[in-house]
Amino acid sequence: MNNESRGYGFGTFKGVFTPSILTIIGVVMYLRFGWVLGSVGLVKTLTIVTLSSAITFLTGLSISALATNMQVKGGGAYFMVSRSFGVEIGAAIGIPLFLSQAVGVAFYVVGFTESFLLAFPQIGGLDPRLIGLGVLLFLSAVAAFSADIALKSQYVIMAFIVLSLVSFFTGGTPVGASISSAGTGDSFSDFWHVLAVFFPAVTGILSGVGMSGDLKNPSRSLPLGTIAAVLVGWVVYMAVPVGLHCFVSDRSALLSDPMIMQRCARIPWLIVAGVWAASLSSALGSLLAAPRTLQALAQDRAVPSIIGRGYGATNDPRLASLLGMSLAAVGIWFGNINVIAPVLTIFNLTAYALLNLSSGFEALLANPSWRPTFRVSPVLSFLGFAGCTGMMIMISPGATFVATVCIGGIWWVMSRRVMKSRWGDMRTGLLMYAVHLALRVLNRRHAEAHAWRPNLLVLSGAPERRPRIVDLARALTGSMGYSTFAVVVPSVSCTPARSAEISSALRSWLDRRRIDAQIRIHPSAGTKEGMCELIKTYGYGPLEPNTVLLGDLGDVDLAEVMILLAERHRNVIVVPQVEGALLVGGQGSGFIDIWWRGKGLNASFMLALAWLVVRSNRFTGSVPKLRMCHIVEPDEKLDDVRNRIAALVDRARISAEIVVIPQSEKGAGAKMAEVSSGSSLVLMGLRHPGEGETAETYSGYLTALRAVKDAIPQTVFACASEDVDFDGIFR
Repeated sequence: MNNESRGYGFGTFKGVFTPSILTIIGVVMYLRFGWVLGSVGLVKTLTIVTLSSAITFLTGLSISALATNMQVKGGGAYFMVSRSFGVEIGAAIGIPLFLSQAVGVAFYVVGFTESFLLAFPQIGGLDPRLIGLGVLLFLSAVAAFSADIALKSQYVIMAFIVLSLVSFFTGGTPVGASISSAGTGDSFSDFWHVLAVFFPAVTGILSGVGMSGDLKNPSRSLPLGTIAAVLVGWVVYMAVPVGLHCFVSDRSALLSDPMIMQRCARIPWLIVAGVWAASLSSALGSLLAAPRTLQALAQDRAVPSIIGRGYGATNDPRLASLLGMSLAAVGIWFGNINVIAPVLTIFNLTAYALLNLSSGFEALLANPSWRPTFRVSPVLSFLGFAGCTGMMIMISPGATFVATVCIGGIWWVMSRRVMKSRWGDMRTGLLMYAVHLALRVLNRRHAEAHAWRPNLLVLSGAPERRPRIVDLARALTGSMGYSTFAVVVPSVSCTPARSAEISSALRSWLDRRRIDAQIRIHPSAGTKEGMCELIKTYGYGPLEPNTVLLGDLGDVDLAEVMILLAERHRNVIVVPQVEGALLVGGQGSGFIDIWWRGKGLNASFMLALAWLVVRSNRFTGSVPKLRMCHIVEPDEKLDDVRNRIAALVDRARISAEIVVIPQSEKGAGAKMAEVSSGSSLVLMGLRHPGEGETAETYSGYLTALRAVKDAIPQTVFACASEDVDFDGIFR
């Protein structure tokens, strides 16, 4: 397959304007305009024409902007969408677009067959489907043999269409007086049904866009040819219903006679010639565009590459043409105009919507790569997108839902294939823009308990040596939290290459365990110094970590870190590394114990942590049960403590067992070990460093806790320092 072929090298008039205008001025105008006028009246007919043409015009502007910002190759609309949103979304639009173009061939051939049988009633006994299939075979042969010959034949077709319009507007035998538009419209839903039947008439620009790979200068030809075709089509479609309004006074004739334009024409047979020319040229245009869309999909490996194989010096997609012809044959055999038209409308509107969205986002993001020579305001592109989606919903919510499901299904399949595009797209810029907006909003909002979740800075070192820290970080963040695994390495040995090597190895290690986290390699003179530097500097705006998860340090070093965290209003979770102690693995009694002294916000903070662990489903076997545990102080009453904890649990709407233990001669540590020695996880609150408290003083408190750690190796220590009302989480 010759992917570098430049195709035929058509110019603007031959390659874009001609196929576009001949698809626009097509079978709908000749066979359905009378029905449209009779159904909704002149005013609503002109509204339908203007609304449809406006959406097409806005889409034409978006296409022009996209076409002048990239080297447009084969595939037309698919190529533009895939280069903006990526191959997955491009394929989700390109495949339905190919199907709609193939079904569009059936739409135009059925229109030709209908007009042919009306012109020759004496052969009415012949199955119209057989006539349609014969016409399809002839047109397919012409399209497959040479696109150049096919497009040259459209000059003759255009001449017949122009003559037919002249014959109509100079009609010599008007039928009766003017029809009154008052009272001719039906219900509101009829308006949208009529619009659905009419809208394919203005979708011809996709035929011209579909020839992008065969244009000499796509960035020049696509804007000029597309916009010119839309404007000329709008003028013609505004004039024809006015002419019918002047010529025909019998509404029933408009509704029942598909060849009403022939009855008004000065030379009736020219209308027949125009119908045939328009329907055949439109079918031919779609026969040329559909396989080229499929060929582009194949070249991007969205569909089997063999389908897109090109033949000859001009890279004609004959296999894709055969597949498109087969689908058109199915449409001819089972469909009719009024059934096929709404299907075309929804698929074309979907493609239009994505083209407008692509242009709008590109202009809004204003990346340096966005430099179109044809500039369009993003407001116009987004207005076109809104018009497309709104019209889809008004025409048929059910069909819109089905189309959305189809597109979503194709996108899901393509995403599962993990397709790698060979080009850049705007998804990264779009995500960065969304993050930028979110950060601006978050930066002006105070942290709220209602939306709180831990944003972890995990000071893990080599994580494979600290499985408890990794397990707890994974359990706390799940699929919705934030975490950064930070590794402090000696400055003297931390070259850029070494840093990249460590980062890559850590990423691979985390990916194998399905842990989604950021990675930070931080060079420093020492471990404690590096931790303190990270606590002071790591983070961006409102996304600074609110909770630090770390392992064992010496008591003095840990005290210094704790005091710094308190000054920085960061929560802390300390996970002692004890041999044989596992957080995850189904060992123990299946309890998560929360030991609380009854002071500060630690109870609610630890309860939130415990609830996140329960929801993470990281425990094997049965779901662990929560226990709120408390040792009664000398100045407390047992029942008062129990009632206070029960009120907290009840308010939190969490099922938890309450364990209240009176003091005894054994000591607090021994009593705690007696209750929690078999639990899966034990959370214990750390006292907040006092104002002005030194590291030496606080380290003495930490030393006293080592007895608890030794007696209950599953213990994890937690201290709430963030400016958040953690009690508010459970209100």
